[in-house]
Formats: sequence, structure tokens, C-alpha cells
Amino acid sequence: MKSNVKQVKAPVYTHEGARAYNISAYNELRRSILSCFLWEKEFYENGVDIATRVADLVAKVAPVKVAALAIEAREKQHLRHMPLYLVRQMARLDTHKHLVADTLSRVIQRADELAEFLAIYFKDNKTQPLSAQVKKGLARAFDKFNEYQFAKYDRDGEFKLRDVMFLVHPRPQETSGTYGQKRPHLTSNETLFKNIADRTLATPDTWEVELSAGSDKKATFERLIREGKLGGLAFLRNLRNMAQAGVERTTIKSYVESSNFKRVLPFRFISAARFVPQWEDLIEQGMLKCVADFAKMPGRTVLLVDVSGSMDAALSTKSDMLRLDVAYGLAILVRELCDDATIFSFSDKVIEIPNRRGFALRDAIAKSQMHSGTYLGKAISHIDQHIKYDRLIVITDEQSHDRVPAPTGKGYVINIASNKNGIGYGPWTHIDGFSENVVTYILQAEQFVETR
Repeated sequence: MKSNVKQVKAPVYTHEGARAYNISAYNELRRSILSCFLWEKEFYENGVDIATRVADLVAKVAPVKVAALAIEAREKQHLRHMPLYLVRQMARLDTHKHLVADTLSRVIQRADELAEFLAIYFKDNKTQPLSAQVKKGLARAFDKFNEYQFAKYDRDGEFKLRDVMFLVHPRPQETSGTYGQKRPHLTSNETLFKNIADRTLATPDTWEVELSAGSDKKATFERLIREGKLGGLAFLRNLRNMAQAGVERTTIKSYVESSNFKRVLPFRFISAARFVPQWEDLIEQGMLKCVADFAKMPGRTVLLVDVSGSMDAALSTKSDMLRLDVAYGLAILVRELCDDATIFSFSDKVIEIPNRRGFALRDAIAKSQMHSGTYLGKAISHIDQHIKYDRLIVITDEQSHDRVPAPTGKGYVINIASNKNGIGYGPWTHIDGFSENVVTYILQAEQFVETR
């Protein structure tokens, strides 16, 4: 019997039937998490199946790489639950658990994530004790927050902040070993710990508290804006409430001009504009400010946007935002960074889009054709035959009916879904996620090549 034979992997296919690429466990884990809302159903795959696949893959990927992915998901893609879930899976494995404390304390960036992690940890077994590494990581994370932040997120869920505190017994001056820096010492006051335990934290001055107390909505929103107490995401989510309350346009304009909307995902602006079209021009200003300081992409860029039927699926069961909203938001941002851009949509056909900016570009893409099949291969073949370009950027959920050829210039596939198999590998540069950082990656990758 001959054992020195080449191992041939069985072919894999997209959900639409095109030949996909066999990829490493690390790349499969990466594509499964960086565009994923934990346990939420997507168009092709059940959220539970995605979570199960992620858990299986964690065991097949080097611990350092899993830890780095969790941090990237939190800090660059701005996801909240998936990083916590990754750390939970690391805590199950003897090979990975030594990195749990450092990784957990790093990815917890809001006070409510302390209790949220407990909910994820105990989801399958409420009697399982917390591991020593988990306790250490949660204790370190306590040192990130002050009384205002604890009070703001001390909510009546299954697990409360006091539950976390009683389980991990946080102490002052916890430090992070692997990632290095001492945390700001904010929790040394014994009174603060007592107030968390008794749930007697000082009531925070937030828009939720003010409005639930029956305060005048218009006056409350205007005061919070004036005093800088309304974050960018909260601002966008509450624009419809502000309009109904009679907040003046000049107040909205002033906020947009003075804010940078840091860490607000591009599609949030599109969702906000859907409900307050009278302020769409102001929302557009805020969205375009996000990339005002980015470097430009030289040469000619072709942007190809997927408008197939699967892209009409909601991001999550609790969201009114579509996968297409993500694509529109990224398309608007990419367009702003191009010296010379040619834009197409693809579904059953490939359609050239008028070279517009902002929300006008969104509307042109949305209305360009019926949202039906997924003929990405045909679209790329058409572009390769008719246009000479420096780079081709495809924004897609990475499924296709037909074979996808190689690009004639630089080719990038931005994957904005979590499907198991995809076509954006081999001759393509594959990028997972839907924050502005996917665009930053293209800029940095090309600058790196030029400076070598």
C-alpha cells in the first residue's frame, strides 16, 4: 500500500452552485465571524449553524490567531457579541485557555459586556463554574469603567453587574500582561463596589433616563446635543424621535458639523436617512466626513456591487437594515476614495451606474435592475472585456451561480456575509467585514507593495 500520495480535497461550492475555494481553517473562521451577528439567521444559513461552525473552527486554529481575530472583530469591525463568543470557545480548550484573560479584558469595551459575557458563558450550562482565566479577564475589565459607565449599563438582564462582581471579585490595579498597558485606575473606591452590589449607583444623565422620566423630549435632546452627551450612533438612532419631538434643523446641522462619528458603521447613516428624509443632506455630510482624511486610490477603480436577491435579507431578525444597506454604505465610501471610479451593479445583468456621490449613488444602485440572480462571473467577464482598470473591488455576499474568472488588474472581494464557502480567493485578495477598515486595508496593502 502506497501512503506517500497527494491529498486531494473534495470540491466545495457556494449556495448558488458556483465552484468555491477550499481554504484553511483560519480563513474559514475569519469569513464566518467578521460579518456576523451572533446567532442571527442569514439568507442562506441558520445563525445556530454559523455559531456551531465557529466553535468547531476555534479548536483548529492556533490560539494566538483566534485571540487576534477576537480583538480585530471588536476593535476594527466594531462587533460586540462575536468577540465574546470567540473568547468563550477559547475558554473550553486547554490549548487556548491561557490567552483568555488577556483577550477577554481587551475585547470588553462597554460595561454591559461584562454581564453579556456571563450570558454567553452560561448559555449551555448554568452550573459550570467560571474558569480562573475568565475570572481574571473579567476582573481586569472592571478597571476600565467609572461609576457613570457602570450606572448607564446596569440593566435588568438575566445577569447583572453585581452578579459579575460577586463571581470574579475585582481588585484595583489589575494589569494586562500580554498586551502590556496598565488600565486607568477607576474602580479603587470601595463605595463604588458597594453601590454596584446594592444597585444604588448614581442615576446617569442619559437620553434614555431623561426621556423615560417624562422630560420634555425636544428640550432633552437639544440639551444632550449641546452638552456633548449624545454619541454618534445614539444620535443616528434617535433622529426619527428628534424629528417627531420638533428638534430644530439648525441643531441637527450643528451636531453633524462638530462630530466625527467615530466607530459608526457606514450603513448606519443609510438606515437613519430612511426615516428622516428631510435631514438626508445633513446625514450625508456626516457619512462623508468619515473618509475625508483617507488617502485616495490612484488610477482607475471599477466598483462592482451585488444587488442579487440574497442581498435583500435583513442583517438580523431585530434589524430593519438590509445586507444591501451595508453594500450601499461601502460603495459610497469607496467612491469617495477613488481618483477615477466606474461603478456597476450585478444580478442577472451587469449595469453601469451613473458616477454619483452619497445617497444619490445609493439610489442609482438600488434602482439599476431587478434584485434576482447572482451572475458574478458574467459580470466580471463583461468588465474584463470592455474596461482597462487598475483595481476591481467587488462588494458581495460572495455567492455565485457561475464560475468567477480572475481579474485583469488587482482584484478585491469584500465579503459582507458569513456563508461557509466563497469565491473570493486564489487570484483575488479576500477581505471580510463591513466597517470602514475594509477600505483602509486596500489602501494600506497597495501602499505597502509600492514601498517594498
